[in-house]
Amino acid sequence: MTDKYAVIGNPIAHSKSPLIHEAFAKQTAQDMSYERVFAPLNEFPAKVQDLIAKGYKGVNVTVPFKFEAYALCTFLTDQAKLAGAVNTIKFVGNGIWGNNTDGEGLIQDITHNLRTPIKGKRVLLLGAGGAAEGVFQPLLVMRPDLLVVANRTIQKAEKIVSKSYGKAWQGKASTFEDLENHQFDIVINATSTGLTDTALPIPDKIFAKGCLAYDMMYGRETPFMKQARANGARVVDGLGMLVEQAAEAFRYWRGVRPQTQPVIEMVRAL
Repeated sequence: MTDKYAVIGNPIAHSKSPLIHEAFAKQTAQDMSYERVFAPLNEFPAKVQDLIAKGYKGVNVTVPFKFEAYALCTFLTDQAKLAGAVNTIKFVGNGIWGNNTDGEGLIQDITHNLRTPIKGKRVLLLGAGGAAEGVFQPLLVMRPDLLVVANRTIQKAEKIVSKSYGKAWQGKASTFEDLENHQFDIVINATSTGLTDTALPIPDKIFAKGCLAYDMMYGRETPFMKQARANGARVVDGLGMLVEQAAEAFRYWRGVRPQTQPVIEMVRAL
């Protein structure tokens, strides 16, 4: 029998995950199907139980259910515990096993695909929601010289930074306004402002010479990307992260990691 998988979200019609996982399955000769599943905002746990009852082997979880998914799991990987959110679930016996592959996806895209080292660099992470929380610890593990989390309300940024590894590896919290007179080698936009074409209140000066400006959004030119490009930064969207985190999810389910570069190129060409 073909093993069934899905991605759950709200909204979900735009998701490219089925295309990506179908390409992975073909590449690795895995007998599996993958589809989009829409869940009403108050029905995520019920939707997961329905998929379990129908024999599904696992699901990806996207906006806005990553925190609900975390609470639903009976077993969590270390990556999920550090993130406090789950984007990949597999059903094992009577258990719901949760993982978070966002951080690994981002790190793989920046360091391998974009050939940009993080160690020793000044890194700025914009936003303090689930996306930022999922990548903060993986970024910190890469030993940047500085990792600042900036948000409109500093309390949310401080909550993420409080999860730093003791005194050796520390992040710093900031408001957007306090970024004035600071420069960074890597600036990552983890906010959802690209969905509404909203500009972030960040100074033009934050982009150091040769800066990599990375927007987790993909498929559109966001105000953040326009601002970064106007200030001489190397600008990249989040398509590579999307495919890399999907490859980690695929490995979590199937035990094999597919090649990502051909899939990134395929999706980029659409």
